[in-house]
Formats: sequence, C-alpha cells, structure tokens
Amino acid sequence: MDSRGDVVVIGGGFAGLSAAVALAGNGFRVTVCEAKPALGGRAYSFADVQSGDFVDNGQHVLMGCYLQTLAFLREIGSYGQLVFRDNLAIDMIDRSGARASLRTANLPGPFHMTGAVLGYRHLSLIDRVGLLIGGARLLAMRRFARAELERTTVSALMDLLGQSQRAREFFWYPVAVATLNDEPSVSSSALLAEVLKRAFFSRRSDSAFVYSRVGLSDLYCAAAKSYIERRGGSVSLGAAVDRLEIDSSGRVLCAMLRDGRTIAGGAFVCATPPNRLLRILPDAITAETNFARLRRLDSSPIVCVHLWLDREVIDSAFAGFIGTVTQWLFNKRRIFSVRGESHPGYLSFVISGARSLVDRSNDDLLAQVLADLRQVIPAAREAKVVKALVLKEKQATMAPSLDAHRLRPGVTTSVSNLLLAGDWLQTGLPATIESAVVSGRMAADEVIAHAQHFAAINGTPPKVRAARDALNSTHG
Repeated sequence: MDSRGDVVVIGGGFAGLSAAVALAGNGFRVTVCEAKPALGGRAYSFADVQSGDFVDNGQHVLMGCYLQTLAFLREIGSYGQLVFRDNLAIDMIDRSGARASLRTANLPGPFHMTGAVLGYRHLSLIDRVGLLIGGARLLAMRRFARAELERTTVSALMDLLGQSQRAREFFWYPVAVATLNDEPSVSSSALLAEVLKRAFFSRRSDSAFVYSRVGLSDLYCAAAKSYIERRGGSVSLGAAVDRLEIDSSGRVLCAMLRDGRTIAGGAFVCATPPNRLLRILPDAITAETNFARLRRLDSSPIVCVHLWLDREVIDSAFAGFIGTVTQWLFNKRRIFSVRGESHPGYLSFVISGARSLVDRSNDDLLAQVLADLRQVIPAAREAKVVKALVLKEKQATMAPSLDAHRLRPGVTTSVSNLLLAGDWLQTGLPATIESAVVSGRMAADEVIAHAQHFAAINGTPPKVRAARDALNSTHG
C-alpha cells in the first residue's frame, strides 16, 4: 500500500522527532518512518522486568544549556517530567578513595563556576588558579582564535594553556572525555571550548543537571508520536527504508520500504547515522564528494554497566572516578529520590570513548567496573550484586576528531528536496542530544522557509498547510 505525506522523516530518534514535531506544529502533514520496533534511535530506555526500574541504553543527562531540547520537550508536553538540580555538585574520587567536590558557589554565572574551581581540593591552590587562567584563555581563543582551536587536540591545548599534569587528570580530561566521548589525544579542543562556554561559564541556570522522572523513551517518544498524530501525521514503526528513488532532475520521488510499501512526499528529512544514509541512496549520488566524505566520519563507543546492589554504598547522586577504567557513577536512587522507590542500590556506570573495551566480554566489563567500584568506594566491598546489566553502544556518537569540523555536513544536500538531521551534522556542538535536536529544527526550518517563500511569490496565503505544491517544486 502506498502513502503520501507533505514531508517524510526517516528515523525516529531525537533528531527525526524534533524535525517532525517542528513541521507538524507548522501545519505540515508528516510521515515518520522508524526501522526499529520502537522509537528512540540511540537514546532510549526500557523497563527491567525483575526490578521494575527503567534502564537507559546509556546514561543520558540533559543540562540547562540544552535550550532547544528543553523547548522541544515543552512543545510535546513532557517538560513537567524533568527534575532540575540547579546547584552543580560533582564528587570526584581518586583511586585511593580521596574525595573532593566541584560544587558551584552561590553566585551569578559565570562566577558560580569560578567558586567551584577555587573550592576544588583535589588541586593545589596554584593549580586551581592556573586552571582558571587557562579556562579564561580558552574562552578567549574560542572568540578570537577559533581556527587554531579547530586544528588543536585537547591534549595539545593543555600544553598551550600551561596546565599541570594533575590539573589535566583531575579536571580537564574527565570533562573532555565525558562531553566529547573520546580520548583527549584525538578530540577537538574547539568542541571542548564550546561545551565549557555553554554549559559552565555562562548563566548559572545553564550548568544545571536535568534528569527525567521517567525512562528516556517515556520522556519523549510517546509524547512526540501523539503530537504528530494529533496534527494529521503518522508514525510507522518497523518501517525500514530500503532505498530512496531519485529522478533525473535530482529530486527524491519516494522512499521504498523493505516490506514493499512506497511512501511519497514533497520533501524528505533523513535523520539516520551517516552509514545508514549512504546505504539508502543510489551509488551515483553517494559517489559525489559531499556524500562520499561521510564515509570518513568515524564513531566512538560507550559502555554502560547497570548494577543493583543489596545496599546503598555512596551518598552522592553523581560521582567521577579518577585513575580507573570506570569514569562516572550515577546513583539512581539519589537522582530519582522524588519518585520514592525503596530499592537502595541501583547504580549506573559509564565508560566513554571505550574503543579498547567495547569488544571485551560482558563478564570482563562487569568485573572491571566492580573492581574499580570496590577500590574507590570501600563501602562497596561488602555489598552483594543482586543483578547486573552491561550495555554497549559501539557507534554511540560521532568521534570528535580534528577532521570532524571539516567533514560534518550541513542540513541541505545536492539532492534538492533531501535534508539531513542528526547529532553528527555541523551544529557547532559535540554529538549530544542537544546537537540532535538542533539539527532536526534546522532541517524543519529549511522546509518551512522554502514553503513560505513559494507561497509568497505565488500570491497564495502564507498558511504553511497549503504549501504542498511548494514542496513539490525544486527545493533550495
């Protein structure tokens, strides 16, 4: 059975759903095709049958600076499910069990983070002052020497900024690996500068950690689907696009699904990873330079280990480990204390940039996390493991390499009515949820602007719902 929409969106993760919601909210009839049996892409959750807890495929944390993501959740009616922790407080624990906190001061931004750094007792006073000076120099480079940052790795940047080895190990590198998802020796310092500016050295509210009261999928997938359908659109699950049919004029005619269905539309937004995009395009198109270079965009893995212990072993909601393979601990019971669960020992551990680990067995990874936990937190040595779950995302994010800035495309393509969306596009951000949502909105804005332009030059009412003919004209 064939169908048609004003706009066909391929992919039902944050990028695709944010594009679809923006278009549906502006009067377009949207058809979303998601290959998997559930929405969510690489950011989803599921219920653990035994414990009743929800489990994220990776520990996803929003921040107050995720303005587009928060606006998207507000639009679909999910904003009320968020919990804001306005005062940033991260306990950093080294291999010996020594603990120091990065805790924002009760000051307006960006001075709240100045107070956090000055109170960070893992570093000497000289290192703390040097860190602040280095941070100020980095922000100045972001504004006046961006090109230099784009050709400098994070580790090379530390040399330029004169940072001590201890400042690197106890501050810079944990932040870089957590936000960029790769090793400092290969990661772009331009992306790190963007993260630090937006998340930590702007408004106080921007540095807030934002958690969901519900599972990640429950936060946005069902609400976005309902929003689209209430406005005349449709969302098809298990709808894998096998190929895009492109005519001689260089326009997409329709999407051919693996199950034999054909979905036509005036415009198409492809919100899939680049390797999937290349598989559904004709060879003649993917041979073009702008598409062929996408093959050089590498990815970086994340390993997430979920543990249910028979007791609570740490009172922190969130902690970083220094000097261990395991990098971050999320104490789910403390984070979600507003929900009132009684089980005390649900912890999630994250290892970002896990290239050397992702092919190890689940048993090996579990043993590594347990060894790190018991070394860093003595109270965990007597705790018994009730349940454990190891999750690997081998292509979790785009690798934040120096080549990424040059290789990341924009939302428009040489195919006149095909636009792209995804956290891997050129948004100026690392591959985060916010980058995904920003890209989806950018793609939607392109479609909306073209439809409005067509309506204006043809003297028709500017109502976007009446602009289907515009979408059937040449895009761009």
